[in-house]
Amino acid sequence: MSDSTPHSSDLSAGGPAVGQDEWVARHDERRLARGPILGPLEQRLRRVPWWAWLVLFVALLALVPAVSGSGYVRRVAFDTVLYMLLALGLNVVVGWGGLLDLGYVAFYGFGAYAYAMLDSDKFGIHLPTLVSIPSVVILGAILGLLLGLPSRRLTGDYLAIVTLFFLQLFQTVTTNGDQAFGHNLTGGPNGILRVDPFHAFGHSLAVQHQGVFAVSYYYVAIAIFAVVFVALWLVNRSRTGRAWRSLREDPLAAEAMGMPVSWLKLLSFSFGAAVAALTGTVFAALNASVFPLTFYFVLLIIVYTMVILGGSGSQPGVVLGALIVSPMLELLRDPAKGRILFYVALLGGALVAFRVSRKLGVIAASTVAFGFAMHAIAGAIDSKWVAGEHGPGVSGAIAHWVVVPAHLARWIPPVAYIGLIGMALVLTLVHSRVRIVLLVPTLYLAAFVWENVMLTNPEPARYIILGLMLIVLMILRPNGLLGERRVEIV
Repeated sequence: MSDSTPHSSDLSAGGPAVGQDEWVARHDERRLARGPILGPLEQRLRRVPWWAWLVLFVALLALVPAVSGSGYVRRVAFDTVLYMLLALGLNVVVGWGGLLDLGYVAFYGFGAYAYAMLDSDKFGIHLPTLVSIPSVVILGAILGLLLGLPSRRLTGDYLAIVTLFFLQLFQTVTTNGDQAFGHNLTGGPNGILRVDPFHAFGHSLAVQHQGVFAVSYYYVAIAIFAVVFVALWLVNRSRTGRAWRSLREDPLAAEAMGMPVSWLKLLSFSFGAAVAALTGTVFAALNASVFPLTFYFVLLIIVYTMVILGGSGSQPGVVLGALIVSPMLELLRDPAKGRILFYVALLGGALVAFRVSRKLGVIAASTVAFGFAMHAIAGAIDSKWVAGEHGPGVSGAIAHWVVVPAHLARWIPPVAYIGLIGMALVLTLVHSRVRIVLLVPTLYLAAFVWENVMLTNPEPARYIILGLMLIVLMILRPNGLLGERRVEIV
């Protein structure tokens, strides 16, 4: 292993013991080198048990309705909890099992449709919630097991193709299920309506209260999240969890050591599918309807982004990824909030890359001066080039810095967008001094593209910004925000 062979001087000076990696052995030294405040503080925080952090986190989530009475904020918080559940389930397959599952969203849709069929007027079945939810979870686990059967000997791209086919098959069946063998099973494009809310012991949970999102489902989602998190935490610490991680690191070595690799793959598919199906029941009960277009491929990309961003294999990491991505996507729906988020992201990226240094000051001052110079030159050539609409506050200040034409020619957006991508690629190929010089026009071009291209198309801009943020993070932290650092064999 890299840097793992201890020298005799290290052993005599309290270095790593035989069989212990030096990166691990020197961890305490690096922690203490962080300073007299941060080092001991990190050590004390690490001593706090995991369940205490979970209790604190759940308590903070439960306070959201008390902090904000807005139905929109409560609904976004509810959707975020659902995303956290989906990220936890996908983490079992991808983060622990090391399998590339592109059909994960189909299990989420299966859970929603299964609950809708068992608790709606569709077939006249109205099972108690305490019966229908466990039934859907078991059916989801069985479906995951069945999907894993033909895929247990597949890896990499082959496994991705099979699971992606499963997702497309699910979408085809649900969309055309209104004419399946002469029967209407799924409602087709119109979906299934009038789905029953959660009900138990003679009481039903209200979806709305006086026209505002009812918080009862939010608390139910939080409770389910806590139960799933604890259950998966215990599974991860079990023999199965350790075997999953061995499978992820090296399937051939795991099989050579006698581990049932095929069975482990089936288990990971089954556990992930069960969590996704459980999440689907909560979604269907709250919305009182299910539609096939809800479970589309973009949703899969969003959940994958959460897992990768937070750190594949880390339960707290994927939860953090959901907490970042879900509210961010909502903020980007509003151009004003999206503008602030974009420039904050630019500043944050510069701080991470250059920290508080002379280089950062030079780049910031040069970018500001470059922008005002370009704005003045464009205005002197033609006043219409800087006569674009802008509002008060931040928008007005930026309009005096970024060139915003009154009428944008059709060729400008694609040229500017492709030019930005080209400049970003060039930055990865040049040396430090040239990179700093080219970074100034690149940052200004990014602001130009955002103001003139992205803000006029907020829906695709949301996902483009999400992708750019993910690319930057993967460059700075390839393992994600809370991902595990691995010692590779070289």
